[in-house]
Amino acid sequence: MTPTLETKYVFTITARIGDVITAGETGIGVRRIIPIIGGEVTGEVTGKVLPFGADFQTIRPNELIDLEAKYAFETDDGATVYVENKGIRFGPVELLRRLKRGEPVDPQLIYCRTVPKFETGHEKYRWLMQHIFVGSAARYADRVVIDVHQVE
Repeated sequence: MTPTLETKYVFTITARIGDVITAGETGIGVRRIIPIIGGEVTGEVTGKVLPFGADFQTIRPNELIDLEAKYAFETDDGATVYVENKGIRFGPVELLRRLKRGEPVDPQLIYCRTVPKFETGHEKYRWLMQHIFVGSAARYADRVVIDVHQVE
């Protein structure tokens, strides 16, 4: 018998974002780059999102959005944690278009899930590299909020 999969909430990453940069249609979709300019980490891990990195998105013709964010945060006790967070965002086309225009949309109406991977040399946070995590995310005009859950 295989182990049962369960998850537990561990922390929330709130990443403040800058203006969207569009590289245009690439043949597989529209490439967008969204700078990460700061933020905070709250919960079992606490700290600040460092003001560099970006979310590199591809918006496919059906409005399915491939997400690939790379950034880092610093914990309150001084550890630097690199984050590579891949995922997808999908929902009704009109709601996704409203989001792109910076208009408010109820996050419950948009499917946005990620798989964050963490790297750090700090011994206290090595457990972040020894587990799988999933994120439930919400996009707002000026930030992305990701509730990170550890897969048990």
